[in-house]
Amino acid sequence: MIDFLLNGQPRHCEATPEISVLELLRETLGAMGTKEGCASGDCGACTVAIGETGADGELRYHSANACITPAHQLHGRHLVTVDGLADGDKLHPAQAAMVECHGSQCGFCTPGIVMSLFTLHEQQRREQDKALAPLTPQRLEAALGGNLCRCTGYRPIRDAALTMNEHPEHRPLWMDAAAPEPKAGPAMSESPFAQPTTLTELIECLERHPEARLVAGATDLWLESTQRLVRFERLIDVTRVAELNVIEETTLEDGRRGWWIGAAVTYTRLEPLLEEHFDAFAHLLHRLGSSQIRNRGTLGGNVANASPIGDAPPVLLTLGSRLKLVGPEGERELPLEEFFLDYKRTALQQGEAIRALFLPYPVEGETLKVWKLSKRREDDISAVLGAFAWRLDNGVLRDVRLAFGGMAGIPKRAARAEAALEGKAPSAAAFQQARLALSQDFQPMSDVRGSAHYRQVSAANLLERLRLVLIIENQAQDATASPREVMLHAYAH
Repeated sequence: MIDFLLNGQPRHCEATPEISVLELLRETLGAMGTKEGCASGDCGACTVAIGETGADGELRYHSANACITPAHQLHGRHLVTVDGLADGDKLHPAQAAMVECHGSQCGFCTPGIVMSLFTLHEQQRREQDKALAPLTPQRLEAALGGNLCRCTGYRPIRDAALTMNEHPEHRPLWMDAAAPEPKAGPAMSESPFAQPTTLTELIECLERHPEARLVAGATDLWLESTQRLVRFERLIDVTRVAELNVIEETTLEDGRRGWWIGAAVTYTRLEPLLEEHFDAFAHLLHRLGSSQIRNRGTLGGNVANASPIGDAPPVLLTLGSRLKLVGPEGERELPLEEFFLDYKRTALQQGEAIRALFLPYPVEGETLKVWKLSKRREDDISAVLGAFAWRLDNGVLRDVRLAFGGMAGIPKRAARAEAALEGKAPSAAAFQQARLALSQDFQPMSDVRGSAHYRQVSAANLLERLRLVLIIENQAQDATASPREVMLHAYAH
């Protein structure tokens, strides 16, 4: 059983492990305002807002795709849908702005767009007293990047976003109400959907049910339910385990400083840290998925999923990340490189889970670049992703680390290509040897996202792009650089 608030009204519902928030709304509760489009988290028609009370006691809403959010994760939360936004016959500013700006034609995608605007409006409302910067085009794009509209066009929707704060503030008072304390349910060991809140409880669940599937943001796992119609017999939700939601600054025994990132920390929470220390990694998050996906997806889940085309693992490999694994037998650490064994096979033993990932501080003088190739620029799966880290010491490449996704059955470093560049000047000859070495490092496969030949050529071209960054960057800083050289420098970045 799950207990939550739906548009201010208490709900006490029974749900099977695989039921989504969208199914619960439409099929159980009869709330038809939320629409089903793609059932895979791509179109945003089903966007809802989920409210959680933070440590400061303040209720905060984030947008989520109802089609791939497990219904059980509503337990003790406040769910707001498009049906509940109006205050009687008075429209919420997001709704009023959409009407005034003619932001809807067929209307199928409109509920999801309105809910994305609602969460944006809530964020702006909280920030008004903090004198923060006004809405920027980048922030607006991030807020609406997960909502597709086939017929209206985006200009009037953008206009609605820019003008909604000019409308009267009509919002029901219950929007500031935290969900009530959940009613007592069955013991975790008996429930098919366990929600431990401490590491000790998680380990107990793993010990009792080592066969259970783990779920965090469900941004990938739930596609097994919506696309392949898999029925989950037992799930363990790790999102509420306190120890898995911590970002902890630390120093390892080898002297490296950095952060342990809890496996349940979402991309949205991680983003400020990456923006401060790893620009290239932060930029990748906006191509990884929409705000609805980043609000739910976790770095730990991206690694545990062990997809050869996952976006984060190649970057973490170049940075020298480590993992903490936990289970009934205790806790252990290992380098990320030793975690991926084969296609969808990892070093996780039965009954183990990822506790945290170590993200090292940037090394002085080190540069990180990440380039992703996909059919769509944003919110799409990689065909090839290259992550590159290096230092330039007196004109010579040092500590070269090159990692690729989409080139093998696992995310993998290009050891031979690294060796071809290590200790060399970034010359055309050195990079030619590195490109040739890639054919020894990888023998990619063909699939719907790209042929083996395309992937091999693309990876080699990314190395050439890296060479342009290294060579032309110096020329661009030179006052004698030609316009063509400056243009190439801009393209290479």
